[in-house]
Amino acid sequence: MSNRAKIAIGGVAVGLFLLIWLPFWAVVLIILGVPTAAYLTLDRSQRRRLRRVGRRQIGR
Repeated sequence: MSNRAKIAIGGVAVGLFLLIWLPFWAVVLIILGVPTAAYLTLDRSQRRRLRRVGRRQIGR
């Protein structure tokens, strides 16, 4: 099993756990807030590189 598959399975498991134990609005805040906060911690050159890599993969 690839590393991406393991991460995806772990993400689904954490998401299901959060849905069970927290109210829906808190789960949505966590799901949207964590990646947003991680993106905002990158400096300008890292953000530019991330956008460039994302575009390149879309155009395969």
